[in-house]
Amino acid sequence: MHHIELDRPRCEGHGLCEEAAPHLMHLDDEGELILDTPEIRDADLPAAQDAVRVCPVAALKLTPVNP
Repeated sequence: MHHIELDRPRCEGHGLCEEAAPHLMHLDDEGELILDTPEIRDADLPAAQDAVRVCPVAALKLTPVNP
């Protein structure tokens, strides 16, 4: 399992992460990114990694969680 973190002040609301992982995060009506859950299951890890990778301002961070 992994944990995804959002650096909210850094996020500019481009939405590329939402496109990469729409089942994990979404932009609200004001353009603010909402993480649907901070805990990322192994099955969702590739999508979460894509979301982190495509963020142009590096506002997302993914870290492993020890069991």
